[in-house]
Amino acid sequence: MAVVPILSDGEAGAQALAVFDDIRETRGTDYVNNFWRALAADPALLRATWERLGAVMGPGALDPLVKEMVYIAVSVTNGCSYCIHSHTAAAKAKGMTAAQHGELLAVIAMAAQTNALATALQVPVDARFLAEEGTG
Repeated sequence: MAVVPILSDGEAGAQALAVFDDIRETRGTDYVNNFWRALAADPALLRATWERLGAVMGPGALDPLVKEMVYIAVSVTNGCSYCIHSHTAAAKAKGMTAAQHGELLAVIAMAAQTNALATALQVPVDARFLAEEGTG
């Protein structure tokens, strides 16, 4: 159960409704999902999160499907069921195949295992993997 109200259009204030309208227009849908509806209780946070998400997930050097797959990986790592489901749906809408999804989950699981081993063993980072100063 949510710890904040999931506001309907009728319950949301004018500032939140303006963001809902932008979500609908940007996504080409009439649907505003529960994440945004939960944030609507704090319209400033809703707007800031929506704008930041648009900047990060919008056009850039990474392909939109790659961005969604990274989002899934981080969401799995953080244990966010909502984001796993939401971004899996978004990745499928952007063309992720069942084979890609399966391989992504295998990579996530493998990374989690090797991260845990390296952390438990406190393996020092190889000098050649460390970025040299001034080489971003």
